[in-house]
Amino acid sequence: MGRDTHDAPPAFAEALVSLRHAKVRGDVALVETPAPSRIAPYAVAINGEVNAPDAESSGRFVVLHDPAGQEAWDGTFRVVALVKAVVEAEVGTDDMWADVAWSWLADALEGVPHHARGGTVTKVVSRSFGELADRPLEVNVELRVSWTPDTTDLAPHIEAWGELLAACAGVPPVPEGVRLLHGRTA
Repeated sequence: MGRDTHDAPPAFAEALVSLRHAKVRGDVALVETPAPSRIAPYAVAINGEVNAPDAESSGRFVVLHDPAGQEAWDGTFRVVALVKAVVEAEVGTDDMWADVAWSWLADALEGVPHHARGGTVTKVVSRSFGELADRPLEVNVELRVSWTPDTTDLAPHIEAWGELLAACAGVPPVPEGVRLLHGRTA
C-alpha cells in the first residue's frame, strides 16, 4: 500500500498498485504492517478491523510473491488471510457454523480469479463455572485461509477479504452502489 515499488519485480509492483486502488467497505479500516520476510522474497501485510457497532472482527491479509514460483502455491503469488471474530453465543451450539463461515469465504471470492483455495475454521467456546458461572458464553472464531490469485490485480481479493471480515462480525453486506455513512460521535 505505502510500500516503495521501485525495487520490486514488475508483477509485485502491479499487485501493490492494485491494492492501493481497492474499494474496501467503509466500515473496514486497513493499515499496512510489517510483512513476513522468510516465506517469500516479496511480501506485503495489511491488518484490518471492522468498525461497526457491536462488531468485533479483525484480521490480517498477506500477499506473498516469489518470481520463481512455489510448487505448493501453484503460482508466483499467494494470499494468506486471517479473520478473528467474537460472535453470538448461539454460534457455540451450532455444529454447522464452520461450514457457514467457509461458505462466506466462497461467496466473497465468487468471481475473483483464483485457485488452490484452502484453510481452516476454528471455533472456541468458553463457558464459565463456579463463582464465574454468571458470565455469558463467549465464542471466538478464527478463519485461516489462503489461495493463489490468477492475476496481479489484487483489489478484488482484499475487497473480498473485507467482506469476509464483516460477515464474521455479523455485519450485513453492503449492496453494490451503496456507500456506508457513519454517524457522528460526540
